[in-house]
Amino acid sequence: MTLDNKAAGEQELDDAVFGLAVRKDILQRVVEWQRAKARAGTHKTKTRSEVSGTGKKPFKQKGSGNARQGTLRAPQHEGGGRAHGPVVRSHAYNLTKKVRALGLRHALSAKVAEGKLLLIDAAEVSQPKTAALVKSFAAMGLTKPLIIGGDVLNENFAKAARNIKGVDVLPTAGANVLDILRHKELVLTKEAALALQARLK
Repeated sequence: MTLDNKAAGEQELDDAVFGLAVRKDILQRVVEWQRAKARAGTHKTKTRSEVSGTGKKPFKQKGSGNARQGTLRAPQHEGGGRAHGPVVRSHAYNLTKKVRALGLRHALSAKVAEGKLLLIDAAEVSQPKTAALVKSFAAMGLTKPLIIGGDVLNENFAKAARNIKGVDVLPTAGANVLDILRHKELVLTKEAALALQARLK
């Protein structure tokens, strides 16, 4: 199919990449891994060594009748540091390449099973006109598509598409499970389909 909603020949897809019985557990593992990697991990509280305050002992050790105290910056005091609070860290963890590739195959297969995969000849336009692209998407019945182009995106197409709400455009190398699943439709160029088959087969 072309962007003008006209037929542009046929493309055979490999069942080893696009025809698997979808396993939701694999998809969940890969999505959780992606979301963990994306977490900022910048949450932080001050410890007793970081809060502002005196280092002087509040009162003498014995004879006051009160529990012994060494500092007013301890967690039990108002304005003191937080005990065992969150620290800046990475939430990322490792996931084997085989599982990541398997997740991508199952995500592609899920879109095929739902009837939400569309192949187009090329994602290219001569001018970066958003209105024209909106009409093309409407003619093809696309509402919230993820469009995966070739190794290098057409600059005019990318500029025209970035102003449309719910539409994302990625190069082949950027294809990922989370983006594929969160969009209603998946649109692949012929170049992208062949590249993904070669990469995942």
